[in-house]
Amino acid sequence: MRKRKMYLILVPFVIALGILSRKFSYLLPDIINTYLGDAIWAAMIYVMMAFVFANKLPKQIAVFSLLFCYAIEVSQLYQAPCITDIRNTILGALVLGSGFLWSDLLAYALGIMVALVVEFFWIEE
Repeated sequence: MRKRKMYLILVPFVIALGILSRKFSYLLPDIINTYLGDAIWAAMIYVMMAFVFANKLPKQIAVFSLLFCYAIEVSQLYQAPCITDIRNTILGALVLGSGFLWSDLLAYALGIMVALVVEFFWIEE
């Protein structure tokens, strides 16, 4: 079973990593900047899911996280005025995104894969 305290500590760390990736984006190649934020967001979702579902296997957490990320991305196809108003806020844009991109699906998968590898080699005992 996961140590929930570790995942609770990791959430703000991953958020800070995402913020830093934007602040220092000028140091990275454009191809990395394009997908890094989405990959880190997906890794944060993985960490949050690992905290909530501490008794699940890492593979299950990865699937839950990927499905959640994909659901958020697909929801961006829905552009009703009420949901667009929410997406126009900072928090709404961070949580719900703004527009569907196929490439984001790959970035989410890569971010969750990295989080899974980190958990396997570093966090889990």
